[in-house]
Amino acid sequence: MGNVVSEFRKSINLFDATSLVAGSMIGSGIFIVSADIARTLGSPGWLLVVWVFTGLLTLIAALSYGELASMMPQAGGQYVYLREAYNPLSGFLFGWTLFMVIQTGSIAAVGMAFAKFMGVLVPWFSEKNILFELGRFKISTVHALAIANIVTLSWINAQGIRLGKYVQNSFTVTKILSLIGLIVVGFFFAKSTGAIELNSKIFWDALQVKDGNLIPLTGFALIAAIGTASVGALFAADAWNNVTFTAGETINPKRNIPLSLFLGTLIVIVVYILANIVYLQAIPLRGVSGGATVFERGMQFATDDRIGTAAMYGFFGSYAAIIMAVFIIISTFGCNNGMILSAARVYYTMANDGLFFKKVGKLNSKGVPSNGLLFQAIWASLLCLSGTYSDLLDYVIFAVLIFYTMTIIGIFILRKKRPDAERPYKAFGYPIVPAIYIIMATLIMIDLLIYKPNYTWPGLIIVLLGIPVYFIWRKFEKRN
Repeated sequence: MGNVVSEFRKSINLFDATSLVAGSMIGSGIFIVSADIARTLGSPGWLLVVWVFTGLLTLIAALSYGELASMMPQAGGQYVYLREAYNPLSGFLFGWTLFMVIQTGSIAAVGMAFAKFMGVLVPWFSEKNILFELGRFKISTVHALAIANIVTLSWINAQGIRLGKYVQNSFTVTKILSLIGLIVVGFFFAKSTGAIELNSKIFWDALQVKDGNLIPLTGFALIAAIGTASVGALFAADAWNNVTFTAGETINPKRNIPLSLFLGTLIVIVVYILANIVYLQAIPLRGVSGGATVFERGMQFATDDRIGTAAMYGFFGSYAAIIMAVFIIISTFGCNNGMILSAARVYYTMANDGLFFKKVGKLNSKGVPSNGLLFQAIWASLLCLSGTYSDLLDYVIFAVLIFYTMTIIGIFILRKKRPDAERPYKAFGYPIVPAIYIIMATLIMIDLLIYKPNYTWPGLIIVLLGIPVYFIWRKFEKRN
């Protein structure tokens, strides 16, 4: 590994941190997940409610995390907050789930999205183009490109935080400007009078598509449907907390981490809501499965759920697929860079607490945890090849909500445990606003446990499996 250094290098300023927040959040989700929301709710008005609700919930969480970030500006971020508010086991369970599923599963999924959309430009990259086959195990050119994406970005970030942040800034600025450009085009040029008229007629008329049947939604059924529909939006708006992992390399972290959480999250949420308004102006929300045209399929049955491409089709025609592919390639590359860059800092801190491989707790000559990047790249690549990453991501949002809720409850706990601790920034609207998040997130989790048990119980089991692992690891460490 060469020479090593003992401290992180302070290099991330406010712009870099905000870029990391926004860039990690924006991947391919905003161009896809609204299709499932449209099928679940069948109403333009309630679709927008889901996105506004998601935005407010995410913003409340980001503003609440600001207090913890200013109080404990250390590498590892959320892992440290949970460890200090509760105990080492709580921190470990977060780090365990982050490594096993949350971060590596997301990296694998985003890498595969990058490779699949590259196939739109270069057809050689196709899941049907098999490079290696052994029984049911297959490696296609898409798998190879996804792994190459993960390995390349891991190598770039092993060269130092400066190079990693320059890549992040470049891709974040490019994709935000491009997305704003697409929104402007959509507002002024891609509007469809027919779509606007159809969507206006059913604006608050909730009608769920389930197993080929249409189910009217009112009262409690509507509230439950909004909760389950929020899963996709919450996942598309996730990863905002990654900037807390890099506190050890942030200049003036007590100020810049909380501020970047607010600015980055706000920018992305506003862009997401505007993008969905464009979708509703361009194509009808309701459609017919197997419809002959983009207009007939609507948002509900857009080809492969690619709503962004469908919305731009009216203006760009057949070039819409190419334009959106280029944009998503840029978006996913930058998104993966942010996730790869940040999470290795959590494993570094865990290793120094004796809860991960010791080699991961060292910095290389460039001042970054390169061994953590290596372990992360290997596991994410294996998830790409396993084909289970999409299933894992279905389970992830429940686990994510558990840790977000625990962390915000931690604010209340630390106010009691450490009343005199320095808090340069205090949670916005404390105690009411953080309590609102805790209540709403808990209700969503209960909703998911009832209505989507196949997605939630596996996520909970993954978290709980970390408990015996923790005690086994502790026992092993004591023996050594």
